[in-house]
Amino acid sequence: MPHRVIYQQLFANNRRWVDMRRGEDPDYFERLAQGQSPRHLFIGCSDSRVNANEITGSATGDLFVHRNVANLVLATDVNLMSVLQFAVEVLKVDHVIVCGHYGCGGVYAAVDGQYHGTLDMWLTAIRDVYRLHHRELDAIEDPHRRHRRLVELNVEEQVYRLSTTAIIQRAWPDTFTQHVHGWVYDIREGLLRDLEVDPDHREDRGVYMLEHPRPSS
Repeated sequence: MPHRVIYQQLFANNRRWVDMRRGEDPDYFERLAQGQSPRHLFIGCSDSRVNANEITGSATGDLFVHRNVANLVLATDVNLMSVLQFAVEVLKVDHVIVCGHYGCGGVYAAVDGQYHGTLDMWLTAIRDVYRLHHRELDAIEDPHRRHRRLVELNVEEQVYRLSTTAIIQRAWPDTFTQHVHGWVYDIREGLLRDLEVDPDHREDRGVYMLEHPRPSS
């Protein structure tokens, strides 16, 4: 199929989708245009197979979404920090979720020893995760299982990073562990798993300290 035809197909799909939505609910688009009030911020991977609304069964408007390669939370990423601040301080979301997925190409690329150009600079954060947990990871002989574990550890580390941001600590100074979550998505099964990451235990793993520790009771 010619490239131009493939491109134009997106517009044809859009028109069919609009007709379907209006057929089901004539006021659908008018209601969306009134504003948004999502209850969750979903920080996920840019992988085309990981559709936040689809895998959570959420409707349009239910999730505020940020995606990047390998679902990283970097304090130097102005894009992510802007999304986080807007979601927490303006939209007043109740939960912030970091969601990784098994089979993540970014996680593979971070540790495969190959040259990936500009991407290598971005993936430095994952190589740091490997360094922090190299004893556990190097003890896993099966490369498939090792990759799955690195995906999980990467999510955990991003949740720890998230919990150190002033945005999160200002919003939920005493209860942030109830609002920040780490998930992993299994593409082969279609299932989500809550890793039940507890940022309060980050010191035990030798990772990150809070920028603004919560006052002692």
